[in-house]
Amino acid sequence: MTDTSAQRADWTGAAAPGTIRVWDPLVRFFHWGLVLAFATAWLSADEVQPLHEVAGYTVAGLIGFRLVWGVAGRRYARFSQFLRGPATTLAYVRDMLGGRERRYLGHNPAGAVMVAALIVTLAGTAFTGWLMEKPERLAMLPALPQIVTPALADDDGDDGERGGEALEALHETLANLMLLLVALHVGGVVLASFRHRENLVLAMVTGVKRAPGPGDIA
Repeated sequence: MTDTSAQRADWTGAAAPGTIRVWDPLVRFFHWGLVLAFATAWLSADEVQPLHEVAGYTVAGLIGFRLVWGVAGRRYARFSQFLRGPATTLAYVRDMLGGRERRYLGHNPAGAVMVAALIVTLAGTAFTGWLMEKPERLAMLPALPQIVTPALADDDGDDGERGGEALEALHETLANLMLLLVALHVGGVVLASFRHRENLVLAMVTGVKRAPGPGDIA
């Protein structure tokens, strides 16, 4: 099936008149699964370690799936559909600040940057958490700066302790950065919902959005 025919199939589906299907079920599952997994990991940190680790592995698995689906998925799930260059993104931000940004059916350029930032930050958080589970895992990463490289000959040495502390600090910094990104993401969703008069949270539940009008970018 070509991109055009796939797009028509998504648009015509079972959506009500005046609406189209944008977010496929797997994208929606990823989105809300990631929300639940990250919230669980955050709330269980330092309290229920086994649950924290399971949530972390769930985050890593969801990110792995999204990377695959971003290449092989449906039209609006693909990175090639919504990731745009710096010039387009900056132009969109200028328009947004001026209150004249155009409506995008998929992720708008600013939202696309946020998607990338969330994925990268979550991947880093999950990876550093995985390294922290067993100190010897750091030995597989000789390219890391010395401050986070353990003393391979002596696990009880001061270098190893400093490396573990630095890794833990990095893990916590990335987790805190995630909170900031989440706040910005929620703010962007609220702003776009208000500006374009559509409930974007509901759209990520149902997969359905208002059909494109004049000036909208499909």
